[in-house]
Amino acid sequence: MSRTEKRNLRSEGRRPRIAFVHEWFTHFAGSEKVLEAMHKDYPDADIFALIDVIPEKERPAFLKNRDIKTSFLQKLPFIRHYYRFLLPILPFAVEQLNLSGYDIVVTNSHAVAKGVITGPNQLHICMCYTPMRYAWDLQDQYLENSKFPGPMQWLARWFLHKIRIWDVRTANGVDHFIAVSKYIARRIRKVYRRDSTVIHCNVETDNFTIGAAPGDFYLAASRIVPYKKMRLIVEAFNEMPDKKLCVIGAGPGLKTLKAIAKSNVEVMGYQPYKVLLEKMQTARAFVFAAEEDFGIVPVEAQACGTPVVAYSVGGAAETVVDGITGVHFHEQTVPAICSAVERLERIREGFDRETIRAHALKFSTQRFRREFSELLEEKWRLHCDDIAIKPVEPKFEKIAG
Repeated sequence: MSRTEKRNLRSEGRRPRIAFVHEWFTHFAGSEKVLEAMHKDYPDADIFALIDVIPEKERPAFLKNRDIKTSFLQKLPFIRHYYRFLLPILPFAVEQLNLSGYDIVVTNSHAVAKGVITGPNQLHICMCYTPMRYAWDLQDQYLENSKFPGPMQWLARWFLHKIRIWDVRTANGVDHFIAVSKYIARRIRKVYRRDSTVIHCNVETDNFTIGAAPGDFYLAASRIVPYKKMRLIVEAFNEMPDKKLCVIGAGPGLKTLKAIAKSNVEVMGYQPYKVLLEKMQTARAFVFAAEEDFGIVPVEAQACGTPVVAYSVGGAAETVVDGITGVHFHEQTVPAICSAVERLERIREGFDRETIRAHALKFSTQRFRREFSELLEEKWRLHCDDIAIKPVEPKFEKIAG
């Protein structure tokens, strides 16, 4: 911010200019839904991203007819097919986004977004889903799943070493961290030695309601990729032939699940929302075995009044209340899941669907929007005090709902 702009802020008391920075727009999923919720109260804010390749017919309403400001990577042909392989240059790319004309910068970050360059008179708030998982404590798991040949393994390790150095340096440019769970707050503290404010992700709980009486099957739904542990769930139910499991989801592991599933396990692949909702509403319980930063799907299941059998590490430890809205298991193993399912069967009559749904409502989008806007406005007022300018509420005209 120039001296002239600072004088204008003092004299005019104008509203601050806000920019949201997202990593990349390739599909509309969890972090994009969070960005949509943040943006609703500040609809005039500009949006930046490294790339934007969501087809027009798949774009959510808040992105339609909007000029997303992208990096030079946007001009590379077929970028949507290989952008993840460009990790070594992503830090450089995000540093080229020009945010000098904004007073408040909000980064929506699980990888490199928080690395944008801001000045001392700009307020930088980072919505952090996690410090870069594949560069820190999950490095070995990431490299194992990547199946790089020997020399490439060591080259990848070298690049990840350099990215860790960059990642820690860029944390110094963030004024305030928001963590999506207490679990991620601990990770932020471990990696960056910074405190953070916990604001749990938003879940569209209004779209998931209590339906018909529960049936006789369990449900697992997720992308079928290694860290989601869908194979582990199928293997567990293979050991419980008297219990039915329905699996919904697509991904590179789908064929393997179909190949190993026994007769009591139905692998349905991708299903539209209507089918997923009906299964969530009528499942005996939802099974969730991943170590997630937050985990939206278990909350959606609880919004349907369905108890959850959840791995007790990560966000699910905070969103699933053991004995009240589901049961926990403490190891990602077949015996642990089987034991948790047996426990749920013993106490199943004690679960109350309305109580489970009431708990899920604590993670609603309305709650998220309120907590996020309150934090942004509080930090803006404190920031204005620091740089001695007249504080003006950053809110734009509210959008109903």
